Amino acid sequence: MNRTQENIHKWLIENREQAIIFLQDLVKLPSTQGNEGLIQSVIATNFLQMGLEVHMWELDGEDLKKHPYFFSTRESFVESPNVIGVLKGKGNGKSLILNGHVDVVPAGDLSQWENHPYHGVVQDGKMYGRGTTDMKGGNLSSYLAVKAIKELGIQLKGDVILQSVVEEESGGAGTLAAVMKGFTADAAIIPEPTNMKIFPKQQGSKWFRIRVKGRSAHGGTRYHGVSAIEKSAIVVKHIEGLETVRNQRINDPLYANIPIPVPINIGTIKGGEWPSSVADLVLLEGRIGIAPNEIIEDVQREFKEWLKKLENIDPWFKKHPVELEWFGAQWVPGCIDENHPLMAILKAKYKEVVGLDAVIEASPWGTDGGLLTQVGKTPSIVFGPGISSKAHFPNEYIELDDIFLTAEIIALTIIDWCQIAKIRKR
Repeated sequence: MNRTQENIHKWLIENREQAIIFLQDLVKLPSTQGNEGLIQSVIATNFLQMGLEVHMWELDGEDLKKHPYFFSTRESFVESPNVIGVLKGKGNGKSLILNGHVDVVPAGDLSQWENHPYHGVVQDGKMYGRGTTDMKGGNLSSYLAVKAIKELGIQLKGDVILQSVVEEESGGAGTLAAVMKGFTADAAIIPEPTNMKIFPKQQGSKWFRIRVKGRSAHGGTRYHGVSAIEKSAIVVKHIEGLETVRNQRINDPLYANIPIPVPINIGTIKGGEWPSSVADLVLLEGRIGIAPNEIIEDVQREFKEWLKKLENIDPWFKKHPVELEWFGAQWVPGCIDENHPLMAILKAKYKEVVGLDAVIEASPWGTDGGLLTQVGKTPSIVFGPGISSKAHFPNEYIELDDIFLTAEIIALTIIDWCQIAKIRKR
């Protein structure tokens, strides 16, 4: 362990309790969609206290709608600001973005929680609460990494850009807005919950809605009608076939431990209006996974053509084809070259801190890294504390030790990537 690493490690130990209290403060703020204003004000104040150059603005929905990669379930972004904190470098160094979102999914049924989702209870080295894993714990790792560098008097050549964004959970409007304002860099790290695995590749996804038609009739003579519910079962089975075909094409060792690399999930089914009537319409809504190297439009075309094959399975669909609609949200896929210099640095720093080789896999879900990579031309790696299987679940939690290990790894990665201009004596 060199002197710089020793100083960062010591600083993180000295500031551990204060950092845990700050994370509790963040978890206590229920920053669900449309309620991010207060937490972003807290973060902006924190960035100012760190001595960063701070930018804060509410998203312009009308401007965002003009971009082809904008998708959101919202019409207005009032009280949903982005916050950017910039640690300016001295020049002649590479820049790095640390991107994290503050929006969390709703807590759901409170009776399924052992502790209140917004109290940030600490037990047995874990903090429990909505957003601890996804992804306020990871955000804290980024803040601590930058704060340690700043307070230890390490002046960098390149800029470090802390992005605290909204709207990741419904499509990435916050990160898209940051890119549109020019907040890009030479590379990025996104501390989403990877269980401290390194993800150079991430799938994307897109929401769809399918209308399955039937013919209404009285339930007592249902044989005079055609049940859209029964026809929808055929549609679901047919979609499962597409999922199989698409995943058989994937031959990537980074997906070796993921049973279904790019799933197609039917999330909602709505149909029928009366128990004694044959249902004449069913709506299926779902999500299709998009592989890191795929083009979104190509996947959409494949899905549309696959649904046309329903007429070969059941003649009903020839005269009554299903209707496909793309709606709601979209996550852009992305990948970084596994030989990218940032990958090499991150893997090396992981081994220095943890003492083991990092596990390299592909992400089973999407993040804002796809937007940064494809739209912002900022190659992105996903790496952070927390276990993704605990995200969106009751009793969500994060291992506190992992937050500080991640912070140390990120701090050392920043120093190697952005390079030291000089170190002021403390």
